[in-house]
Parts: sequence; C-alpha cells; structure tokens
Amino acid sequence: MPEPAVLDHLREHIVQIEGVGVRHATLPFGIADIDAHLPGGGIAAGALHEMSGSRDLSDDAAATVFLAGILARFEGTVFWCLRWRDLFAPALHLAGLHPDRIIFVEAGSDTHVLTAMEECLRHPGLGGVVGELGKVSLTASRRLQLAAEGSGVPAFLFRRGRALDARADGSAAATRWRIRAVSSEPLGIPSLGRARWEMTLERARGAEPQLWMVEGCDAQGRIALPAAMVDRPVAQEGRQAA
Repeated sequence: MPEPAVLDHLREHIVQIEGVGVRHATLPFGIADIDAHLPGGGIAAGALHEMSGSRDLSDDAAATVFLAGILARFEGTVFWCLRWRDLFAPALHLAGLHPDRIIFVEAGSDTHVLTAMEECLRHPGLGGVVGELGKVSLTASRRLQLAAEGSGVPAFLFRRGRALDARADGSAAATRWRIRAVSSEPLGIPSLGRARWEMTLERARGAEPQLWMVEGCDAQGRIALPAAMVDRPVAQEGRQAA
C-alpha cells in the first residue's frame, strides 16, 4: 500500500478509536506544508476546535483575525456567542467575514455561552459557531464535539483575552491553535507590511504539534507563507512546537 494511503488508513482508524464516527468536509489553508500535516488536509467541519492568542493585545487581535479568516471561507451564517459586547465587529470584514453574516449572542456568562453554542450547533447549514469562554470541562467539550459532529457545523472555542494553558484539563477538541503576532517584513519606506503570525498547532488528533511562520489573512481570509520561506527547502518550512 502506498505511503499516503497507509497514513490515511491510520488516521481513519484513530478517528474511529476516538469516537468520531462521521467524516465531514475540511477547509484547507491552501498552503501545502500545513494542509499535508493536518488530518483531512485542513480545518474539519463537524468538529470542535480551540484557539487563543496570549495575554498580549496584539496576539489577541491576531487570533481574532485568524479565526475570522477561517469563518469567512466557510459558507453560511456564523453565530458568535460571547459573555458581553466587547468585540469590534466591523473590523472582521478585513479578513473577509462580513458583519451581515454574523449573529452575535450576548449570553452574559460562560454557562449561558455553552448553552447557546450547543443550541446553535443543532442546526445544519451554519457557517460556524464561536464561543468565547474561559475554562471548559471535558464533559462540556464532548457535548460540543458531538453536537458539531451531528450537524456538520464547525465549532470554535475562543480564548479571546486569555491564553490557553497547554497543561489544562483534557478536551474533546480536534485541534488547538495559538496565534502570536511577530514583526512584519520591513518595507524600506514609512509604511506597514502585511501582518506576520507565529501559528502554532499545539494539539491535533493524528498529528504532531507544529509551528509555522505565516503572513496574516488577506481580504478573502487566506494566510500565506512569507516569500523568504517559500524559497526554503520543504524540510525547513515547518518547525515542531516545543
């Protein structure tokens, strides 16, 4: 059996062991090195994903734009559940997510955010469901994963304003991402270059942790590799996360 087929078979077996019985479509990043590393070749619909920046405001903003870029490339209405109204929604269109596609649910507490997420995830055809939360129990994350799997809607636990703890309790999320802002490329003129991020895959079913340096989302929600890294050997494009 060819090597790619062996890997696909092993990944399918891991999915079955972990109890994810339904295969849904995936949204590729469009960068071969990243997509080849991820089971299924991208961000899986019908699954739960975790995302955060850090306690630095620039990282927080980068993680928000990263998530908006992913949602922009899924089709359908997006439900964004948060405790209170403190997100500058008009800026999300800079990553391709138009405000007309988003319905904000101001829930008031983590408990109500979880309830709202689970209810939204019962409706197929949505472009995604986001929940801004602090700590989430393993049981709660399993409920969200099952709801996402049943409807085929991608779900995102978003730690805006706080960092994910890699030593936190177990989670049923298929992937866990951390985004950090880094210096953009100097342009040689008084202007700002395209944003650059350190994009870390801290956890994924069937894949090792990995770190990539990427350029931030464009107006269609797509990230890119910096030009200097595109010219490097494939073996050097990615670095394993510590």
